[in-house]
Formats: sequence, structure tokens, C-alpha cells
Amino acid sequence: MNVLESAREVVAQDPVCNACLGRVFADRSFGLTNDERGTALRMTLALEDDEPYEAPEVEDCWVCEGYSGAFDELAEQVVGKTEGVGFATYQVGTRVPPLIEENERLLRESAELPVDAGEAFKSECNREVGKRVGRETGTEVDFERPDVLALCALGDEGPESISAHTVDLQINPAFVYGRYRKLERDIPQTEWPCRECGGSGKQLASDGGEEPCDHCGGSGYLYDDSVEEFTAPAVVEAMDGDEGVFHGAGREDVDALMLESGRPFVLEVKRPREREPDLEALEREINEGAGDSIEVEGLRLATHEMVERVKGLEASKTYRMDVEFAEPVDPEAFGKALEELDGATIEQDTPQRVSHRRADLTRVREVYSIEGELHDPEHAELTVHGAGGLYVKELVSGDEGRTDPSFAGLVGIDCEVTALDVIDVRGEEEPFADPDYLRTDRG
Repeated sequence: MNVLESAREVVAQDPVCNACLGRVFADRSFGLTNDERGTALRMTLALEDDEPYEAPEVEDCWVCEGYSGAFDELAEQVVGKTEGVGFATYQVGTRVPPLIEENERLLRESAELPVDAGEAFKSECNREVGKRVGRETGTEVDFERPDVLALCALGDEGPESISAHTVDLQINPAFVYGRYRKLERDIPQTEWPCRECGGSGKQLASDGGEEPCDHCGGSGYLYDDSVEEFTAPAVVEAMDGDEGVFHGAGREDVDALMLESGRPFVLEVKRPREREPDLEALEREINEGAGDSIEVEGLRLATHEMVERVKGLEASKTYRMDVEFAEPVDPEAFGKALEELDGATIEQDTPQRVSHRRADLTRVREVYSIEGELHDPEHAELTVHGAGGLYVKELVSGDEGRTDPSFAGLVGIDCEVTALDVIDVRGEEEPFADPDYLRTDRG
């Protein structure tokens, strides 16, 4: 059958609205809405039969149950749900009642057409409601990772019923990239819940009741402050979000400083109502609130992909360490150890200090460069640039032979790191914040 013959078969299933008629032939004559396409077909049939043209009532359509006439109403509901929510991109989804899906199948079967002819009502609803939302809000559709996702759940009894349909709005996370410097020791990167009380701050008392946890003093945390606590609340508040998740590019030991270039991080803000905060003001607020403990710089809006980049990239790091020897070290042996380790390949078993939370593996890592200076026979300063994952404390101490070669092993004297500063963290490419992973459209 040609198009008109097929259209005549569809019309014979009346009452069928023009949108449902046109949707069966959605792969014909692009640039028309299904309603326009169906109107044109019905008019052509009326001309061919020399009969008056009568536009069908949408609400009488047995196929879509009248929902083809509810796109404006659905769009209004979506727009209403977005009130007070800042967004630049959106997507609309539809949950269609099984009855409408079954009606569509029956219509095509009755007209002797393939069951997948044209397009489904669900696709048309997504598109038509989406176009209206875009016009009303001045935003753009994004099918990959929109700022907001509106899900229209249609009722089983048509748009005229009391509880016809609902619209749920999903606000997707926003991301802020930056670098932090940690200027005081004994500050962890993220909150560190107490292991003894599980973060509750309470323990079982002798009388069977509860009392403050002895281990953490009732705070629930092993440390009062963290980089996360200094940064996340301010960002969440500025973006009017529900909560924040801190993602760092690796982490330094709690007793180490993070200096100079700083460590990259991304803050993920859940359900943000504001996506364009004043980042310069936010940076100042964080730094003023943190005092001399930490500071951040280079805050930028980022994409979800930046989280994976920051968490997954084993960036190279440069460390500066104060080293103490168990007994005086020979300057010649000190210099020879530097030569041996410069550019060396190191084998490291999982250090004893982290073996309780890491798998016991042997890792191979590179020392890209090492420099050092003896302050006196028992104290030195070392600067090491190594591959991501290199345990530098164990590179110095040897960790009872679990790291080979090590500085202690090469000089033949036990030694340990007494102070550690991370002074640079670099990815495989510079700048670390590749523009492909940043929001360049705003902020």
C-alpha cells in the first residue's frame, strides 16, 4: 500500500487524533510535527473523496487517550518544577501507561502496518514537551548528562482524570574543580570517622547505657578538621545543594603538608539549585574561613568526567623530606645513595603501615629524580620526584626490606622521615585541568 492507502486504513480505526495518525508515518516528510502530518493526510483523503474535512477531537482518541493534546500542560508542569532551580541543560523523559503502548500496537496491526512503523508516542511526548520546556526556560536539551531530568509519568485514565500524571524533577550533580594546599600537619584530606564508635561518638557504658566515646572524645571523628570540612560546606551552600562529596587526586599522609602547586580535587555537589556561583568570592570565603590551615585556588566549574580523571590518574609527585639517621652517615655513602636511586626502578611490597587497608602486593615504581643535602652527619633533606603510587617514606626507610632498593639500605644505616611535604602533583598532561573536562560555557 502507498501512504494514502495506509492512512485510509488508520483513519478507519477512528476515533484517531491527527497526531496519532501522523505518528504512524513519522518517517515521512521531515520538518512536520505528527499533528501537522496527520492533519495533512486527513485533508488529502477528504479532498480525494470529495468529502468535508472534519478535525477529530483529541480527547476522543482511543490510541493516546487524549495525551497528544496535553503537551502544553505537561511542559507547564515541568517548568513549574524547575522554579528556583538554576540549569542550562535539560532532558525530558516519559513513562507511558501500558494501555497506550498496547493501543499503538493494535492500531498498526489493524491497519496492516509494521508494529514499529513511524515512532512511538513516548518519543513524541519527550520531544514535544522538551521543545516547549526549552522555549519557556531558554535552556538547551542535553541527551548525555543534562543539569536536570524531568520524568513525566502519565496516568492510565487520560489527562482529564484527577490524578492524571505526575512530573518528577531529578537535579543532577554539579562539579567544582580546584587545587588545595594543606599548610598544617595532622589534617586529613577527608573526614576521618572514629574506628571505635563508627562515627557515632558514643560507646556502651558500664550501666548498659551510652556515654561519649573515649577514643574520639564524643566527636565521632579522629581529627577535628579536614580539607573536606574546610571546603565542602562553603561550596554546597554557594550552590544551594544538599550535600558535597570530596574527590582528591590521591592523598597525602595526615602528617604531611601539601605545598606549592597544590593537589587537584573535585567537589561534587548533590542536587544544586544554583550552578553559577561566584567562584572568586567562594575561593576567598574558603581561604578566610580556613585561616592558616589550608588554601584553595583555581576554582572552576567542571564536568562529571573530571571526577574520573582526578580519581583515576596516577599523577607524579614531588616530595621534600627531613630525614634522621640512627647514627652518623658518611657523606660519600650519602652521595652514592643519591646516584643509585636517581632514575631507579623500585620494588615495593605493601608498606606495613597501610597493610591493614591495602592488598599485600608488590608494586614497581620509578624514581624520576632525587636530590639531597646533609645538614649534619645525622640529618638530611631529600627532594624526590616519583611516579604515582611510590611510597616515599618506605623508599627512605626500606620498611624492613619490603622496599628495594632503599636509601637506608644503600647507606647501610637505619633512617626515617621525620617531616614530609608534598610540593607538586602533576598529571600526564599539563595543565591537569584539561579544558575537555571543564565547563567552558559558564563560570
